[in-house]
Amino acid sequence: MALESKKIPSTLKKCSPAVPDKSRVTYCTDLDKSVITTTLDRRGWQQVAPDEDWNIYWSFTANCRTLFSIEAGYRMHDNQMINHFPNHYELTRKDLLVKNIKRYRKELEKEGNPLAEKSEVTLPNGQVTTRYVHLDIIPVTFVLPADYNMFVEEYRKSPQSTWIMKPCGKSQGAGIFLINKLSKLKKWSREAKSLLQPQLGSKETYVISRYIDNPLLIGGKKFDLRLYVLVTSFRPLKAYLFQHGFCRFCTVKYDTSVTELDNMYVHLTNVSVQKHGGDYNSLHGGKMSIQNLRLYLEGTRGRAVTDKLFSEVNWLIVHSLKAVAPVMANDRHCFECYGYDIIIDNNLKPWLVEVNASPSLQSTTHSDRILKYKLIDNIISVVVPKDGMPDARWNKIPEEDALGDFDLLIDEELIEREDSNPRNSKYHRFKQL
Repeated sequence: MALESKKIPSTLKKCSPAVPDKSRVTYCTDLDKSVITTTLDRRGWQQVAPDEDWNIYWSFTANCRTLFSIEAGYRMHDNQMINHFPNHYELTRKDLLVKNIKRYRKELEKEGNPLAEKSEVTLPNGQVTTRYVHLDIIPVTFVLPADYNMFVEEYRKSPQSTWIMKPCGKSQGAGIFLINKLSKLKKWSREAKSLLQPQLGSKETYVISRYIDNPLLIGGKKFDLRLYVLVTSFRPLKAYLFQHGFCRFCTVKYDTSVTELDNMYVHLTNVSVQKHGGDYNSLHGGKMSIQNLRLYLEGTRGRAVTDKLFSEVNWLIVHSLKAVAPVMANDRHCFECYGYDIIIDNNLKPWLVEVNASPSLQSTTHSDRILKYKLIDNIISVVVPKDGMPDARWNKIPEEDALGDFDLLIDEELIEREDSNPRNSKYHRFKQL
């Protein structure tokens, strides 16, 4: 996504909204999605235009940034909330995510925090390298063009490895390709009109990551996890995990041969890519529920390692959020639901691939439609106080019955309360994080 300033929409030019009518709840949205309008209409809320008096604004990311820009001069009242944080891209832009996680690890290391412990590991090719014991949550990644020389140095340590290139500002699998030879990168560089030149702007940057070439396969096919994570505050950190995530499968069996290196139906799990394949099944949409994945793993790998895997997934999510928390504009009017994409390798180790600021609300199957209606409804139940009126002054500690199908990942405010009981409270399931 581009970070340059946008032209301010006329609907957002007013300097300050009128005080909303507390006798009714109103909402506006930029997204033409029935999953949003139907869910909010069922609550008895009234839809209005962005330039009218609204309580909840479900916006595009660009319009949210515009709303918070100095040029807009817009000041929200206490009874107004919006579904993005102003600089969400610190988590969702691929290069910034990597930068923030690397900074987080270095800061913990500098502090002597045991979380930053390192150890030597031997790679399959016999190479010995140093890795973080607890925070090895992303593949080895470099940002191009800035880290080109460092990438080449790493590449030459294991020249047989495969790397995956992704444009930082695109989504849905656009512009992604794999390389297994440095000459391919140089050839692409020339064809891209010398992209690897420092003077080019940030929107042309790419990340290049060591490809997870030993993914866990089911039915011979690669898949990833799409998980929904709701954040209501970054300082203190308050985050929830939706129980109904799912696996997204490739339509073609996994093959590491050079001849299949350019076959995105083998390597990319994005539905936006796979739905164009001849083997795409529109009935199940190439998806499987997290619950069924857990049952499969318990049956094939055992209960203990399955529980360990899902615990590590929670760990990965929490520490990715902790990594960006210090730089996030933690506006009290904001909440955000992120789409986490996670790959599991055949050692049952999870890897964070990327985080999406606007996970698709498009339904590809009937069960998918039900899931997304429930997701939106549960989000509103968590972010809005019990009386039903949005309130930015609220402490954002929902009652347990308001969580619906969300599980609390972490609430730093509750953890700090001396009178809390971590053994009995659902709120402290992951206090150890």
